[in-house]
Amino acid sequence: MKSREDEALARAAVDALTGQLALAPKPGLPDPRDLDARTTRVDHRALRWSARALTPGLAAMAASARRTGEPTAQLRAELGAIGRCAEHSVALAGGGHRGALWALGLLVAAAALDPRAGAPDVAATAKRIAAHPDRRAPRRPSRGSSISAKYGAAGARGEAKAGFPHVRRALDTLATTRAAGATETQARLDALLTVMSTLQDTELLHTAGPLGLRQVQAGARAVLEAGGTATEAGSAALAALDTDLHARAWSPRGSAGLLAGALFLDSLPVGPRTPAV
Repeated sequence: MKSREDEALARAAVDALTGQLALAPKPGLPDPRDLDARTTRVDHRALRWSARALTPGLAAMAASARRTGEPTAQLRAELGAIGRCAEHSVALAGGGHRGALWALGLLVAAAALDPRAGAPDVAATAKRIAAHPDRRAPRRPSRGSSISAKYGAAGARGEAKAGFPHVRRALDTLATTRAAGATETQARLDALLTVMSTLQDTELLHTAGPLGLRQVQAGARAVLEAGGTATEAGSAALAALDTDLHARAWSPRGSAGLLAGALFLDSLPVGPRTPAV
């Protein structure tokens, strides 16, 4: 029974990731339009295929959490080891999704610790797991951690240690936009833009620098301030931002991974939701 529950959580997380990949138009990010663009640098079909390769690793993370029973340092170390194996499997399947794996892995493990928990409690438990250092992690710093240190950005680890505030903001946007009558695609795009508008995305800092990051954040805010993607003005602002980011080859990949985390939490049974701050 427990193995089926672990697999169900893993499938829900992968479905959230492929759901994020299916959205369009996503400014500067891979989306289904890539299937018709032979000159694109990203094979969208390969990204969808490699996302499925995360399923065994995420199920193993859920099983590890259930076996451990608490958000301990031992669980953190086990999740790190499983995550590194999952990264290797994904690389063999086509690559990508490293940032999403970090967020989804912590959230899946947190959800497995308490299957009855709602989204805010799962995020809080993920924070407790992330607070422990991974003592078995390679000593060599990653590009993301190097960029975080250089610019003072929170990065993926800082986001987790803060309890995934951008994931929670995306959840709030999903709820608000749906209640206003937007389509599911519009609600998800608005949630993505909410993350983009404030996230210190280390991928963008690497490729575009601080000025480029602020330009992308301002562009995302412009769409939301125009009424979001459900409005004519917001849709036009989104198209302009999308054209600009693709022309500059600027990709807010960190935001995409956190949107996948929000979609995963959104798929869990409804619990009391604490507004993001």
